[in-house]
Amino acid sequence: MKIFIFMACMAWLAPTLAAKSIACPLDPLLTLPGNWNMSVDQFEKHFSSNGNKLYRWLTKDKSRAKISRKLYRNAEINLTLYGESVPAQEAIVDFADGQLNLISISIYNRADSGNMTAAQLEKHFKTIGKNMGESLNARPRRRDADSKSGLLTEGYSWYSRQNGIALLEHNEGALKDGAQEFLRLRIARPNASGSLASSMKHSRGGAATRLSDLPRNVVKTDEGDVYINNLPMVDQGDKGYCVVASAQRLFEYYGIGADMHQIAQIAGSDPARGTNTLIMAKELDKIDYRFKTRLVIIGMGQPLTEVSKKRDQYFVGDSVDERQFIKAVQRHIDKGLPLLWSLELGRFPERPQLNPQTAGGHMRMIIGYNEKTQDIIFSDSWGAGHEAKRMKMSHAYQASHGLFVLKPTVH
Repeated sequence: MKIFIFMACMAWLAPTLAAKSIACPLDPLLTLPGNWNMSVDQFEKHFSSNGNKLYRWLTKDKSRAKISRKLYRNAEINLTLYGESVPAQEAIVDFADGQLNLISISIYNRADSGNMTAAQLEKHFKTIGKNMGESLNARPRRRDADSKSGLLTEGYSWYSRQNGIALLEHNEGALKDGAQEFLRLRIARPNASGSLASSMKHSRGGAATRLSDLPRNVVKTDEGDVYINNLPMVDQGDKGYCVVASAQRLFEYYGIGADMHQIAQIAGSDPARGTNTLIMAKELDKIDYRFKTRLVIIGMGQPLTEVSKKRDQYFVGDSVDERQFIKAVQRHIDKGLPLLWSLELGRFPERPQLNPQTAGGHMRMIIGYNEKTQDIIFSDSWGAGHEAKRMKMSHAYQASHGLFVLKPTVH
């Protein structure tokens, strides 16, 4: 029996563009409070250049978009803030009821930006902080890291009842003697909706959403579908980040404000390599207690087998048959808990079918089931069109190499 197989997460391939470089100031998103009146149509107009879209919708309903330096394969989109004084790597833009709701900007992350000195990071940190204070007309509040409560970043927050909420944070020690891993800015309108906005108002680490509240997200249809609604979407991009991208979606669903760059740093993920089931489990194990969540391994290997962990050692138990697999899926979905699912792509048909047909290892999320049609409902972290797809339960079981649950410890 093989417990651990080679995994190589498939990444979305960026389209091409004729121009080699395009300027893209993000300032229209930061002009508080007028920016909160920005509609979807206005956003699309602002972030288009000579007929080229400088963004990619991550959801079909146009509730979340991504602007990235690496949106195109042969051209760079030069993202900047505050009159080009601060460069940025990526912006995730959320809309609610057709208007701007929240912006999350990755100013710096080591995986995409390379190395940065503490002096350079501090310069950007001070520039952004000065502008945030002036825009919000609010005094900053210091946020210190507290690993015991699950708060793993440090920085400043601002709150204005009229203008909005802002959170500027970096990894612990980045401005002192620690490594420079990431610098992130989040801005939300005063009455922002969603779990990510809730995490910004949450003064401590860990989930802002209680475990007992999660069943409210479960939807049941007359056709027999039982699925989790409102699961955030991300796009892992061209990196082998299927594990940490899935973790980010889970964390955001729980109201934990960590993005894939921060999670990758803590998990020790390498964006240039594939991974295997053992490495995947170890990465999840590194991040669970840090964010006040608990990892449950339902099964690993081919065929699926119970695995327990003691003192960093993994021990094989009894086999997990198809009935147990299905029952585990149903039990957790009914509680509003998505499952992390590693599998071998290309072995069985899925709806819609992957195009082009792809083989190899991958992690996706199981978000629902249908007993009438004997379907598993799943989601990939590849953006719009991948929110909800289907595979026969029996095929899903046979393709599986790992099934995990990462759930908040706050009840």
